[in-house]
Amino acid sequence: MKPSDVVLLRFSQADLQEGKLRPALVLALAPGRHEDVLLALVTSRVHQAVPGFDEIIQPSDTDFAASGLKAASAIRLARLTSVEQAVIVARLGEIAPERLKVIRQRLIDWLQK
Repeated sequence: MKPSDVVLLRFSQADLQEGKLRPALVLALAPGRHEDVLLALVTSRVHQAVPGFDEIIQPSDTDFAASGLKAASAIRLARLTSVEQAVIVARLGEIAPERLKVIRQRLIDWLQK
């Protein structure tokens, strides 16, 4: 597993109830001896994306096919979680390194405000 991977897991709801299987983007691997990963939720509800913040991936994008996603999707940068790698059910694919770089920069800019 590496940053840029699109994975499948049971993403907890905001009320901490166990959720449905959902895709997520691996943003980073935690340092140290724990096998945790930082993830961002991916949703097909692109109309909910925050313009200029969330990342939308479309079927016409060059890295869409490699992502393993089935429809246009929004990578929700405010919906982050850290989980043990063991809870990840499957790897669907990956996004382009350039897209990951843009996403990480948006997160940095947000956190520095």
